[in-house]
Amino acid sequence: MTRPYTPWLLLVLALALAALYLFPLYWMYVTSLKSSSEIFANPPTFWPRNPEPSIYAEVWTRRTMPTFLWNSLVIATGVTAITVLLGTGCAYVLARYRNPWIDVGLFAVLMLQVLPASVMVTPLFVGFNQVGLLGYPRTAVVLAAAAKAMPFFVVLVRATFMSVPRELEEAALVDGNSRIGAFFSIVLPLARNGILVCAILTFMSSFGEYIYSKSIIQSPTLQPASVGLSGFLGPNTTDWSAIMAYSAIYVTPILAIFVLLQRRIVAGLTSGALK
Repeated sequence: MTRPYTPWLLLVLALALAALYLFPLYWMYVTSLKSSSEIFANPPTFWPRNPEPSIYAEVWTRRTMPTFLWNSLVIATGVTAITVLLGTGCAYVLARYRNPWIDVGLFAVLMLQVLPASVMVTPLFVGFNQVGLLGYPRTAVVLAAAAKAMPFFVVLVRATFMSVPRELEEAALVDGNSRIGAFFSIVLPLARNGILVCAILTFMSSFGEYIYSKSIIQSPTLQPASVGLSGFLGPNTTDWSAIMAYSAIYVTPILAIFVLLQRRIVAGLTSGALK
């Protein structure tokens, strides 16, 4: 028999783990408001004595953050669009058709997820150079990041398609509908929540893309905010309040999206768990 205090213990444990996980975010926001001397105070202060919110306006102007954030938005939108358009069809095929070649394709998709971006960046750079895509660096980054995001999207959306009963498609085919028509009129509307959630996760991940952008994009006017943040780093860097302010401005939009859509994200991720 379950003891009555067990749920309370689990709740306390969950809150403790959440506090531990969220503490770096709290420390980022607090440090951004501290003065340089207070940042290195010992013992450290967990709330700024004299908050300096003007650092946000200074960083926003001095680091040309609108340009960096716009580039991040363009890259994330492009990656999400390509991943959703191509990955949805791939996930449907892997979910509906069963033969040895489909299993090989699924295995290849999973292997692409294993490869780290740091390993793929050199051959991709050489390939883009040979086809002339380095003259369009943001396009090259979008294609590279989409290839990296595709396996994650396909695996999750495949589970969503597998939760849609085949009988609904078969009934549509009996009524004279084509396979493509059944897909767009029956399957896609039922799987839209899972696809939307995976698209949101892809966008959030692509918004922080760094490795491909750092290696391929050389012009500062085309670099995303993740690369702009690395401009603070150096052997003699001590402006930690500006670094934390930049990070806070960069992270807050994605954090807000996650908080606003967390219920839909959880529901979409579990939509393919039960059939």
